Amino acid sequence: MASPQKTSRKAAGTRAAIRRARPASGRAHSGDAGDVIGLDALVGHAGYAVRRFQLWIFQDFIKTLATVDIRPTQYSVMTVIGANPGLSQMAVAKRLGIERARLVHLLDSLEERDFVSRIPSTIDRRSHALHLTTRGKAALAQFKRLAAEHERHVAEKIGKANREQLLRILACFT
Repeated sequence: MASPQKTSRKAAGTRAAIRRARPASGRAHSGDAGDVIGLDALVGHAGYAVRRFQLWIFQDFIKTLATVDIRPTQYSVMTVIGANPGLSQMAVAKRLGIERARLVHLLDSLEERDFVSRIPSTIDRRSHALHLTTRGKAALAQFKRLAAEHERHVAEKIGKANREQLLRILACFT
């Protein structure tokens, strides 16, 4: 009988091997220790597939925009502010589904880089209107060019028609 310490190490190794698996289907894959790892019911779970795709998407976005040091959420915030100058922090947070405290931190970092400015609202003294700075507008134009390159990577990965269909399917969530 295996000792508790050996069993614990074996279980931890199995969990680590499962985390490292990068399956494209339900077929089994080999882990580091030569274990065969199947996905069982996960193959039919949309949430699992969407999460794996999201991880790939974020990794590719971050890699593609690495030269400009912009993260997906920062890009989203700047894009919304650029399209809607003068929005309040609350409106941006609500529209993008970002917690207010997290948005404050994001805006602080974008302000430090002189991409975004907070201007006291003329409508509500308690809030600020968000605007892209001149530097922020130029940066966003560059970010959008790089993001278009990232979208080309997505189309290469899943096919142009599938990308368009995926956007139609997911439109009800945006």
